[in-house]
Amino acid sequence: MARISDRQHRLEIVQFGRLLHENRFVAATDGNLSIRLDETHLLVTPTCISKGRMRASDLVIVDMDGKRLAGKRSVSSEIGMHLLIYRMRPDVRGIVHAHPPTATGFAASGCDLNRPLVCEVVVGLGSIPLARYGTPGTPELTDALEPLIPHHDAILMANHGVVTFGSSLESAYMKMETVEHFAKIALVSHLLGNEQPLDEKEVEKLHEVRHRYSGRGNPAPPHRPVAADDLQADDLQSGLQSGGEPKQTADSPR
Repeated sequence: MARISDRQHRLEIVQFGRLLHENRFVAATDGNLSIRLDETHLLVTPTCISKGRMRASDLVIVDMDGKRLAGKRSVSSEIGMHLLIYRMRPDVRGIVHAHPPTATGFAASGCDLNRPLVCEVVVGLGSIPLARYGTPGTPELTDALEPLIPHHDAILMANHGVVTFGSSLESAYMKMETVEHFAKIALVSHLLGNEQPLDEKEVEKLHEVRHRYSGRGNPAPPHRPVAADDLQADDLQSGLQSGGEPKQTADSPR
């Protein structure tokens, strides 16, 4: 298989950054995305830029210590979160951090998304835990995430937002969509006041399916809480159509 070019990776980050902005998963200059280029280099979004208005030339290449190797803009203060995930999860090739409103509302209310209400979410993500609050850009945040990263692909961060990761940037983005979609379902079921979570036997069956599908080991069952050059827009589109557009194959079954 031919190696994906640096240009295609840049186009991919620009594309998914625009989707984050268009779907209102981020506002202003919120959020960040990254791709693992190889064992020692990452392509990341810089600080202080709208994810809906990025150009390929705005992106930055860093090493596994977060040191900028290429690019004119400054590295995001939240690079430590990305570095930690890549170090702990060799299978991860792409990461998305955003603030989707409904899911972030759960995080700001101290609530996880672990109730097994939708079978596809159990199979695709297992569960979506809540990490305790840590100041962004400090070891407090990475310390809060560290125990959850090995067993989860999507994590709520208290009073902050959501981080998702997968075998590609597309996979990570799709998981972000799933988290927000499920958060809306969980909120509606709570408001209706008649939640019908799957029982333990059904959850076990779904985790067996997840285990067979992912091949990464069987995660713990969810607990049940009590309560480079500047590419113009036409170049971006032509590049995506000629090979830069990710295939529609996310990690989660459809």
